[in-house]
Amino acid sequence: MWGAAFLLLVLYLAPVLVSFCLPDPRRGVPWHQARRDPTGFSPDPATTPGAVIQVFAAPAVAWRGIFSVHTWIAVKPTGAPRFTRYEVLGFGVANGAPAVRIDRMGPDNHWFGARPRIVLDRRGADVDAMIAQVCAAVASYPYPNSYLPWPGPNSNTFLAHIARQVPELQLDLPSNAVGKDFLPCGTLVAAAPSGSGFQVSLYGLVGIMLAAREGLEVNLLGLSFGIDPARPAVKLPALGRLGMARL
Repeated sequence: MWGAAFLLLVLYLAPVLVSFCLPDPRRGVPWHQARRDPTGFSPDPATTPGAVIQVFAAPAVAWRGIFSVHTWIAVKPTGAPRFTRYEVLGFGVANGAPAVRIDRMGPDNHWFGARPRIVLDRRGADVDAMIAQVCAAVASYPYPNSYLPWPGPNSNTFLAHIARQVPELQLDLPSNAVGKDFLPCGTLVAAAPSGSGFQVSLYGLVGIMLAAREGLEVNLLGLSFGIDPARPAVKLPALGRLGMARL
């Protein structure tokens, strides 16, 4: 009994404590004053006429950034003059604002002081068809006016929904994207977001995932611990993936 408790402490609580102690330049800066300018990660539509899909992740705002990242998707069809950014936000939802927001910022902007990283970048002849599917998935999201930072539905629940509706994306969401394991409408079993396996989850609070791209992940209270044997790495709560980068 004590051995199991100690193992849980090491696997789940220790990484959270480490994340809390890591330096964060955003601390002490009011969120409304934090930088939100473009990073330059998204190509200029004027010089990149082809279709593009990009998914970004950045540490969540305030205390939530200790535990989780915020994710969003930006798409640009062939010949389009601009990107369209889709994401779910909690700001204002309690006062009647929609949770799904479109073009609140540019496609690759800093997320309230945090520099995002690219999770997925798809280009090529088949991307226009995927963009059409992404737009349909956005329209079919079952929680367009609801938001809960934990255990969901939140921004990562939204991206996981899109990924399951468009398995061609092969989207492997960060393991510290809290809310990605919240399965809509009380579903207990679903495809993994990447479409390369399956997961079982009880309202995003406890569950397990086994997939070719995600590897093995065990979810406890929204925090995921796992291993990826294909591209050797360990996935830690709050800290995310440590090891070889996922291609």
